[in-house]
Amino acid sequence: MTWFLPFLAVALGATAPFIAERYRVAMSDGRRGSAPGQFAELSQGVSHYHLMGPIDGPLVICIHGLTTPSFVWDDIGKALADSGFRVLVYDLYGRGYSDRPMGLQDKQFFNQQLDDLLTHLGIEGPAHVIGYSMGGAIAAGFAAAYPARVRRLILLASAGMTLNQTPLLRIIRERGIIGQWLMLAAYPAQFRRGIKAEREAATAPKTITEGQENQLMYQGFIPSVLSSLRGILSRPLEGEHLSLRQLGLPIMAIWGSDDDVIRASAMGQLAAWNRDVIHEVVEDAGHGLPYTHPDQVIDHIAGFLPPPAGDDWGHDT
Repeated sequence: MTWFLPFLAVALGATAPFIAERYRVAMSDGRRGSAPGQFAELSQGVSHYHLMGPIDGPLVICIHGLTTPSFVWDDIGKALADSGFRVLVYDLYGRGYSDRPMGLQDKQFFNQQLDDLLTHLGIEGPAHVIGYSMGGAIAAGFAAAYPARVRRLILLASAGMTLNQTPLLRIIRERGIIGQWLMLAAYPAQFRRGIKAEREAATAPKTITEGQENQLMYQGFIPSVLSSLRGILSRPLEGEHLSLRQLGLPIMAIWGSDDDVIRASAMGQLAAWNRDVIHEVVEDAGHGLPYTHPDQVIDHIAGFLPPPAGDDWGHDT
């Protein structure tokens, strides 16, 4: 029977990533017990959200990125709420304390979640929307689809302008089950290396790096990242940004000068699509702008958003 052992080893190696995913911790009501904020049962599943600030303040919706849930907004959200804004942060499906529904995570998928959540909360009027990284692509797609619901748009180190297409990413995006196997097998180690680098460089607070690493323990996180790579992050959003230019929506884009995730070419591409966008650059900043340089980001936001009534926040533009 020794002839069978090599075949068994190959079979175990091939199935190990799928088995590991199967036995990760499932998100449940018990796991949600200590979460801040509230939960809404929406058409695609349970969404975790948190509202901060005065009830009558102008609404600001903050949309996080590919891998770091809504806690990425802790500093910026608090600053906005303290300044008189009503701030809505929420976990995208597949991240944080929200459910992990099946399906391609494309523009329509994420638009449905936010539209459902706003309907659940009874919010009908327009809001300012801030999107970070992949959240910038989601925010732009939402604004193009629902222009009456967005007053001003802020894109923070935003995806959606250029397509990061390394040979490995191409296989992961395009090769079906092979890409899925590669994602499940290789992504956890790659993700941990990135977290370790930030930890050693002391660029990210401990709460951020610990929260990021905790995502890997939950079932559905890695498949959700893959689904977003195959969905909302699979193409540049030229049509959406051309539409936003035609609509005349006020937009500001904030970039990190040393961002190695969203390259400098993204700023040039967005400027080519929409010459009316205001661009600001935070010096000596990488991709983690919301938690590495929150004060500088808030200063730029304050110069762009109209102030809450009776407050000296920023200035109206």
